[in-house]
Amino acid sequence: MSSGYVLVNVEPGAETSVFDKLSKLSFVSDINHLFGDYDIIIKVEADGIGVIAGMVVDSIRSIPGISNTKTLACAEF
Repeated sequence: MSSGYVLVNVEPGAETSVFDKLSKLSFVSDINHLFGDYDIIIKVEADGIGVIAGMVVDSIRSIPGISNTKTLACAEF
């Protein structure tokens, strides 16, 4: 099992709706609002880093109100 974190920027006024949609995704294991350069951070888990990358592109970036994401893949030793 691979995991990673996705930092999310949201358009002003869309924070609640984006948070609600992200929290319903099956591969999201934790989600929090942030103060600072990013608005939301989510922890994602999947069978591999490639799967996580696909989920970010297909399921996260397509949510209306999301303006930018930054994916941080956890190291696997």
